[in-house]
Amino acid sequence: MTAPRLEIDLDKIRHNARRLVELLAPKGIAVTGVTKATLGSPAVAEAMLRGGVSGLGDSRIENLETLRNASVPAPRTLIRSPMPTQAATVVALAHTSLNSELVVIDRLSIAAVEQRAIHAVVLMVELGDLREGVLAGDLLDLVRETLRRPNISLAGLGTNLACQSGVAPDEHKMAELSELVERVEATFGVELAIVSGGNSANLDWALASADVGRINDLRLGESILLGREPLHHRPLSGLHTDAFTLVAEVIEAKVKPSQPWGEIARSAFGELPSHVGTGDVRQSILAIGRQDVDPDGLAVPPGTRILGTSSDHLVVDTGDVAREVGEELQFDVDYSALVRAMTSPFVAKVFRPSTLTPSTLTPCS
Repeated sequence: MTAPRLEIDLDKIRHNARRLVELLAPKGIAVTGVTKATLGSPAVAEAMLRGGVSGLGDSRIENLETLRNASVPAPRTLIRSPMPTQAATVVALAHTSLNSELVVIDRLSIAAVEQRAIHAVVLMVELGDLREGVLAGDLLDLVRETLRRPNISLAGLGTNLACQSGVAPDEHKMAELSELVERVEATFGVELAIVSGGNSANLDWALASADVGRINDLRLGESILLGREPLHHRPLSGLHTDAFTLVAEVIEAKVKPSQPWGEIARSAFGELPSHVGTGDVRQSILAIGRQDVDPDGLAVPPGTRILGTSSDHLVVDTGDVAREVGEELQFDVDYSALVRAMTSPFVAKVFRPSTLTPSTLTPCS
């Protein structure tokens, strides 16, 4: 089998989605399955849907196009603010988009009128993480103008935390979002169907809270795919953390000195290398590099440590184990390593099971 490759266990992804859906359902929170880390993989999306997610979200319109072309049967949400230049494509491919700029909503409105479509928007509110979102003091003005735009439906409000600045979603932040929802509804006489509280970082709050207020949607990617919550990188009880395995092949295996010799300058990536240890080491080179994966996001086999990486090579000390050329080593991946490996055209993706029974749900156009 070809290497390097990602082995992807769809049953484990489905199980993780199901478990999270079941935990959140009694609190009135639905799950939007986020496929962006898997390059909009239809197979992964189908596994999430079989786990019970209510819809799919992705940050790249190209990935939503992949899902549409594969007839994956779910509402599609663009979870990154649309680029104005892609407004027509967004209306054509996404049922809903997350927005914070009126000029973008204007473009979406024009495109929706031209396509004789209704496009739903969720207005994002800034609650302190300093990524996307309108300030709370400006929200009512944005709502007022959004409601005036033809062929635009105001679906709800949302927020995003713990991504840019690490601000944790907690009861105070979520209560603030709920209060803003009620203020908008009271001011304009509308009912907001979606209140999207955030991402996998919200799970600690959501699962521990007796009252989640108006929050009825979470956008979950990392927790479904890797069975972890991102605030503390803690495994979640009852979830699989090994749905993805990276496999790489040894292309050189030799005993070499642990210390380089000669004048030391910066490495190919501008770093000043540091080497530890004395004597000789069993060194193996794997045919994978920074172009394919984030080496800092790899969990190495027991007794192995990473010595260095370049664009195309991963150099490891295999400890007491003598590896052979052609042998394969397996690595667990974190979110950063997963994103880069899924994006690399040089890493094969192998799904297990290799086939799924076609969904009985009606595809969304």
